[in-house]
Amino acid sequence: MRYMPYGDPELSDEALHPTSFFDFDHPEVEQFTKDAVGGETDPVQQAIRLFYAVRDQVRYDMYGVSIDPDRFRASDVVARKAAFCIPKASLLVACLRGVGIPAVIGTSDVVNHFTTPKMEQAMQGRNVFMHHGYATMFLNGKWVKAVPAFNKELCEKMGAAPTEFDGQSNALLQEYDAERNLRMSYLKDHGHWTDLPITRISDDFQNYYQPGFFEVA
Repeated sequence: MRYMPYGDPELSDEALHPTSFFDFDHPEVEQFTKDAVGGETDPVQQAIRLFYAVRDQVRYDMYGVSIDPDRFRASDVVARKAAFCIPKASLLVACLRGVGIPAVIGTSDVVNHFTTPKMEQAMQGRNVFMHHGYATMFLNGKWVKAVPAFNKELCEKMGAAPTEFDGQSNALLQEYDAERNLRMSYLKDHGHWTDLPITRISDDFQNYYQPGFFEVA
């Protein structure tokens, strides 16, 4: 696994291979990818279709944060049809690689006002979320970032426009809601990896979050 802490990722074959987390060769992930892409052959349009499929066909589960490695696999996300941001980014990376688009995963710490009283209690008053996951893909000669986390239905309930993706510009977060209230802002970027850095994520989560935060009922 290659770690690239600064700037754009390096383009390499590692950004195209299946891994235990980006298991695009799994039958369920293959079918999900096929259904999302349809007959489209243009890489940019394929990426757009895959982004919206992951964004809206997999429900964002803010109470399903886990440190179980299996929960981060693309195939598990497809099977459950619900996940938090990092596993959803894993699925998007896997699907992109599955159609031959180089892709890696990145994470950032974010200040998040896009939450609920239940989550605020679990967070014990803190509003910084660690390792907000995103996919970075190589399209038309450049790297583009996209966060497929918050599905359209959830955004409508929370009063924020969903993140849109055109295959050309970064699609990272809903900074403001419909009434121009601040929702999210990026605090620190952790860089990119060619495979999911599960040990780092698990260690950071356990050092930062309280035990009761995981799998909040």
